[in-house]
Amino acid sequence: MTQVAVVMGSKSDWPIMKQTVELLTQLGITYEKHVISAHRMPDQLQNFGKQAQDKGLQVIIAGAGGAAHLPGMLAANTVIPVIGVPIQTRALNGLDSLLSIVQMPSGIPVATVAIGEAGAKNAAILAAQIVGLSSENVTSLLQKFRQQQTQASIESEADLV
Repeated sequence: MTQVAVVMGSKSDWPIMKQTVELLTQLGITYEKHVISAHRMPDQLQNFGKQAQDKGLQVIIAGAGGAAHLPGMLAANTVIPVIGVPIQTRALNGLDSLLSIVQMPSGIPVATVAIGEAGAKNAAILAAQIVGLSSENVTSLLQKFRQQQTQASIESEADLV
């Protein structure tokens, strides 16, 4: 059964959201990916959100730029956790996306991560932490990932000497 859905507002978000799916794969998490525009596909968005829990999804990761209503509208249509990834934009460098995603009204939370690639990667890690609550395999792979990060940082000091 698929554990995480990765949703983006348009195909142009894929270069950033690809970072998410690569890390989900490394962490042993099954995922599906979709393009659902909050503004151009409102009926599909609503149906997707309402069916997410019945499909067995545990987390939705939604990347969007500009007005960035996708994560919030998905969160409004489901009770499973939604993680919003603000996509960097030309006009305001992603600040517009960040503010749109993070400023949700009380009662409809979206866990919001950093703008761009760092956020896309952190969204995968946050999803792994959520999925890991019920999967020892995912928790084990996440611990291994963290150990590898630590080791890489230790080894990077040698490059300075």
